[in-house]
Amino acid sequence: MNRNPPLHPLLRARDAPKQPAFIELFFDLVYVFALTQLTRLLINDLTLQGGFEALVLFLALWWIWVLTAWMTDQFDPQRASVQWYVVLVMFGIFLMAIQVPEGFHGNGPFFAAIFAAISLGRFLFVVWAARRTVVLNHVLRARFWFLVSALGWIPGAFVQGWARGILWLSALTVDYVSAALRWPTPWRLGHALGPALEITATHVAERYRQVFIIALGEIVLALGMTFTDTGSDAFTLRRAAAITLSFASAALMWRLYVYQAGGQLGPAITAARDPHRLSQWSSFAHMAMIAGTILTAVGFTLVMEHPTTHTPPSWVAGIIGGPALFLAGRVGFEYVIFGRVTLPRPIGILVLAGLSPVVVHLPPEATVASTTAVLIALAAEDAARDRRSAPKLAAPPT
Repeated sequence: MNRNPPLHPLLRARDAPKQPAFIELFFDLVYVFALTQLTRLLINDLTLQGGFEALVLFLALWWIWVLTAWMTDQFDPQRASVQWYVVLVMFGIFLMAIQVPEGFHGNGPFFAAIFAAISLGRFLFVVWAARRTVVLNHVLRARFWFLVSALGWIPGAFVQGWARGILWLSALTVDYVSAALRWPTPWRLGHALGPALEITATHVAERYRQVFIIALGEIVLALGMTFTDTGSDAFTLRRAAAITLSFASAALMWRLYVYQAGGQLGPAITAARDPHRLSQWSSFAHMAMIAGTILTAVGFTLVMEHPTTHTPPSWVAGIIGGPALFLAGRVGFEYVIFGRVTLPRPIGILVLAGLSPVVVHLPPEATVASTTAVLIALAAEDAARDRRSAPKLAAPPT
C-alpha cells in the first residue's frame, strides 16, 4: 500500500520519524488530568447513574484522543502549524476535563460546546492543511456524520441526568459506528473513497502503548495521593497490605498487556490486509482496557480511603469489575494481533465473575488479594507458556 507524494507539505512524508513526537507526549499529559477527573467522579458517585455518566464522558474524551492520534499520523507533527493545532486541542481537552465533575449538571453545555469546537476545528484544519489530497475526501465524509451526531449533543446540553446521558451516548454511537463503517454518506454511497490512507504502524502502536501506560499511572497516582492524604497517623497493617496488593495488581496488568501482544501491534498493522480496520479494532480493545484500569483505580482508592469490615457491593465494580474489564479488552487485543484467543484470560474473567458474590462478605483487603491472585495466576501461566514455546508472531485475522 503506497502513499502518493504529499501535495501539501504538512502531510507526513514517507521518511518522517516513525516514533511519536514530543508534542504528542505533551498532548498525553492532559489525559493524566482527564483520567484523574473521571476517577474522582466515580469515587464520589459509584452508582449505576454515576457509572453511566462517567462512561459517556470517557467515550467523548477517548474519541478525541483517537482522532488526534490519527491526525498526527497523517500530518507531520514536526511542523509548527500541526503542533499548534495539537496544543489547541490539548487546551480543549483540559477545559473538558475541568467540566467532568459537573458534566451532567450545570456545566453540561460547556462540555458539549468544547467537544463541538474541537470537532469543527479538526475539520477546518484538514480543509486547509490537506486540500487537493485524499485525506480531505475522508474528512468530508466524516463531517456529514459529525452533523448527525450534533442532533444528540445540542439538545443533550439542555437537559440533565439520564436524558442527557442517553442523548450524548446516542451521538457518540453515531461517531463510533460511522467511523467503523468508514463514514458512508448518502450522496457518495457506492462511490470509492480513493486510495486508502497509509498509516505508520510503528507510530500508531507506540501511541496506544503510551496512552495505556498513562492509564496504569492513574492507579499509581490515585493510590499515592490517597495514602498521602490520609496522613502518617492512618498507617496500619491493613492499609499497608491494601497499597502493596493494589500496586502489585497494577504491575501485573502491565505485564499482562506487554506479554507478546503489547509488543506486536506494529507488526500486526503492517501484516494486516486492512491496516485501518485493525487499528480501529485495537482502539476498541484499548478503550476497554483503559476503562478497566480507571475502574480498578476507583476500587483500590476506595479501599484506601474507607477501611471497612466488609466489601460494599458497589466497590466490587471497581475491585473485581475493573480487572475483569481490562482482561476482556486484553482478550480482544489478543485476537486483533494473533487472530485467536488463548483460554487463560477468558477463564480469568469467569473466575473474577464467580468471586463477585463471595467477596462482599470479606474485608476489602481480602477482595483486593483475590483479584491480585487471579492476575498472578495469569502472569505465571504466561511465563510458563513462554518457556514451553517460541514467541508468537503477529498473525492478524483475515
